[in-house]
Amino acid sequence: MPQPHFLLVTYPAQGHINPTLQFAKHLIRVGVHVTFITSISARRRMTKVPAAQGLSFIPFSDGYDDGMKPGDDKDLFLSEFRRRGKEAISDFITSSENQGKPVTCIVYSLLIHWATEVAREHHIPSALLWIQPATVFDIYYFYFNGYESAIKAQADDSKSKCSIKLPGLPPLTNRDIPSFFNATDVYHSALSMFQEQIEVLAEEPNAKILVNTFDALEPEALKAIEKFKMIGVGPLIQSSLRADLFQDNSNDYLQWLDSKPKSSVVYVSFGSIAVLGRQQMEETARALIASGRPFLWVVRNQKARGEEETEEDKLSCREELEQFGMVVPWCSQVEVLSHPSLGCFVTHCGWSSTMESLVVGVPTVAFPQFSDQTTNAKLIEDVWGTGVRVSANEEGIVERGEIVRCLDLVMGDEEKGKEVRKNVEKWKDLATEAAMEGGSLDINLKAFIDDVTQGFQLVY
Repeated sequence: MPQPHFLLVTYPAQGHINPTLQFAKHLIRVGVHVTFITSISARRRMTKVPAAQGLSFIPFSDGYDDGMKPGDDKDLFLSEFRRRGKEAISDFITSSENQGKPVTCIVYSLLIHWATEVAREHHIPSALLWIQPATVFDIYYFYFNGYESAIKAQADDSKSKCSIKLPGLPPLTNRDIPSFFNATDVYHSALSMFQEQIEVLAEEPNAKILVNTFDALEPEALKAIEKFKMIGVGPLIQSSLRADLFQDNSNDYLQWLDSKPKSSVVYVSFGSIAVLGRQQMEETARALIASGRPFLWVVRNQKARGEEETEEDKLSCREELEQFGMVVPWCSQVEVLSHPSLGCFVTHCGWSSTMESLVVGVPTVAFPQFSDQTTNAKLIEDVWGTGVRVSANEEGIVERGEIVRCLDLVMGDEEKGKEVRKNVEKWKDLATEAAMEGGSLDINLKAFIDDVTQGFQLVY
């Protein structure tokens, strides 16, 4: 039998590419050849091509080779990405088969559910790589399978203090549910894509969902849906420092971190997509000054993204800020989180950032913006106890006093801070255990590959 050959297809966004690439590395480690496919626009944003023995990287043109621009029609983009992506994948599968290197399995990330159509046409098994927590997948599944009215009522009632109980999940209030469920959310229409994904999986006779989580982290959530097999293949984070594909060459911030005392620095980053408004930027800046702690704050340069006003333009107190900390346009996040001077991570709670903070062992101030981030913040504060969550005022702004309160809680010597740090160490140990040889990642991954390749042997 030929060497197993997995085709990984991912959406051209940093938060999708990074975990998919880490999954590719785990596949290669156990003897699988991986072909990694995404669009040319993603390749152009990378400072280097992903390279490893056993990995082939093939970008395709989706018609937006310079990326989407402000004002572009998102529906048209997704439609073109789908059409051209299906063609590129199908052509690759055919040519690989002709070369005697048939594709064993297609693994696709979020928003690429159309890859299953190509897989079926070529009689190849497929699996979804879910890059959010199992808990979030469960919420979407239950919404489209019997709980729509209950979840909708909860999502639309911002004043409600009641919670909803879904099978296998903790009680969820209005602010714990993914933002897309709220009818007033700007991305409410994204719900239809999740519905399509779940309908596609329901048509599969043996649907497999690979989740960037680990068995000890979400044991009930991984088993909450009887119809689907959910497999924990995480934590999928960079296994080595200085491995970021979207990096620049500046390392001034590392020298600055070296000069700070152990566990003293506040690291602030809201990810690669969320954009804070002027008022929230100001409140955050004033909170960092009031806190008096050294901080490293990633404030992106949006002019590079074609936006007129940068986040830096929203800061009225830049000089005062720099007396306390450092403001940078980019940093290697895993490297920063792993630094001994780090004491706390103020995060938007994207799932990659959440997993990185768990694996490295850094307390968090959860500052969710949209999508799954609200649910991730719930898990951080109430389920794992590795941080505290900010509360916004009636205008949706998190005031400086609230930010300072949360920083004091997680970094202080009161009972709450000690409890958070104790929980952080516990989950760090469990994440390390999961990622070791013989851990849940290793066992689950090998079982998945065996399952897929046995079926493949029957075909070939």
